[in-house]
Amino acid sequence: MVEVLTNIPVEFDTESLMRTCRVQPMSEDVSAFAQLIDRARRVAKPKALYREAFVEDRTENTVRIDGVTFISSVLARNLANVERVFAFVATCGHEMDQVDLPADDLLIQYWWDAIKAAALGCASEYLNEHLKSRFRLGKTAQMHPGSGDDEVWPIQQQKELFSLLGDVKGLIGVELTDSFLMIPNKSVSGVVFATEKDFHSCQVCHRKNCPNRMAPFDAKLWAEISR
Repeated sequence: MVEVLTNIPVEFDTESLMRTCRVQPMSEDVSAFAQLIDRARRVAKPKALYREAFVEDRTENTVRIDGVTFISSVLARNLANVERVFAFVATCGHEMDQVDLPADDLLIQYWWDAIKAAALGCASEYLNEHLKSRFRLGKTAQMHPGSGDDEVWPIQQQKELFSLLGDVKGLIGVELTDSFLMIPNKSVSGVVFATEKDFHSCQVCHRKNCPNRMAPFDAKLWAEISR
């Protein structure tokens, strides 16, 4: 059964966002930036949904979860001793995409994208805390289709993940494109699972200078999964 989370509190750290967007505290941009955050507070409605699901079968390169087969040796490795996962999608909310912004003002567009990312952060954090509280989870890790190198968990597997979750667009307004990207763009999908070891897809990603990197590349771990 899919559970939907709405009424998620939205809390923007203005100073942190200013640093992210390189808005200088005493500059003439401060007022415009503050107005944009105020606008976001009025319209942002971050959302998330998840489904408790169970591993039915696994091979070296595949995992079948509630009848849906996923192809990923890394996922299979991480779920080797896991019986239950939580498939999810979290989003900043389609309402933020409906705001009329100046199409020719690239700076405003850039700022708004960063604020959308912060709204997604609110949804992700709320979802994680909800799962830990409701299901009494201890240490957890996540994997996301398309995060890391292509062979880690191909982005094409978004289709299978969405099929496991059902009517994601109807429930929280997130749509999967033909190229397996999500709209709104500040959305994230994946699986949460209990673990005794730390794992981030970034550890097996060769991409350099990634602004979203959460952990350094781990050559030893990469060698283990590439055998």
